[in-house]
Amino acid sequence: MKTYLDCIPCFMNQALRVGRISTDNENEIKKILDNVGMMIKDIPMSHTPPEIAMAVYSEIRKVTGNSDPFREKKKLNIAKALKLYPRMKEIIEESDDSLLQAVKIAIAGNVIDLGVNKTFDIEEDILKSLHDDLSINDYSKFIEKINQSDKILYIGDNSGEAVFDRLLIEEIDKPVTFVVRERPVINDVTKQEAVEAGVDKAAEIISSGTEAPGNVLYTCTSDFREKFENTEMIISKGQGNYEALSGVDAPIFFLLKAKCYVIAEDIGVKEGSLILMENKRVKNFHGTIRNK
Repeated sequence: MKTYLDCIPCFMNQALRVGRISTDNENEIKKILDNVGMMIKDIPMSHTPPEIAMAVYSEIRKVTGNSDPFREKKKLNIAKALKLYPRMKEIIEESDDSLLQAVKIAIAGNVIDLGVNKTFDIEEDILKSLHDDLSINDYSKFIEKINQSDKILYIGDNSGEAVFDRLLIEEIDKPVTFVVRERPVINDVTKQEAVEAGVDKAAEIISSGTEAPGNVLYTCTSDFREKFENTEMIISKGQGNYEALSGVDAPIFFLLKAKCYVIAEDIGVKEGSLILMENKRVKNFHGTIRNK
């Protein structure tokens, strides 16, 4: 997904919010805003939002020296999600279609996003979402692709929602590799948090090598890109991965909640919609992203 003009004030707002979380030094926060503003001025709009965000968060780390400002919030969200795990597991097992229920729970878990300046209640939002229909529902194609695939690549998004990703992985009767970020960025899941969420009990965990809040392929390791290119099915969670991968020619299914009106309009749904979308549908909107 390209960067829209509406994304620019969002980057500045994130820089301010995260700057204040990272440090209480007003001079450092002002320096972050000055540097990010100058940086964004020179970045082409053809870049994806995660590419720009990667530079923004790198600047915050450089100025403040704080490499993981959301660490405590991530731990708290994982703990809350783990408390819900037994109840969600029971709901899945008692449903008429356990895989579909696990899909909806995994998508609903995408509400745990500290990069979007919105409040959320994990339990309330998850339970409410179970009664919502999918605005884009490619579930039949999703099942068909699972049945055709020997192995599945599952690209994670945020730390707390990894608990709900685990629930979905446990319902997929195929070997799954769960992909994490190389280092902390916003509240995105790293290997440490994936293990804390118990994902290692259900899947192999690997890093893509990226430091962006979305798997921008040219920033990933060659080993990951090779695995990505040779995987029969890819499940992509969350907005950041949608932004990074929505124009890539690959067998991707996007699972996300459209929490941002820009992304909602880019996909063609209402804000707040739950999405299970095959990549072919995305191409109708975008064509291809730039190559690098």
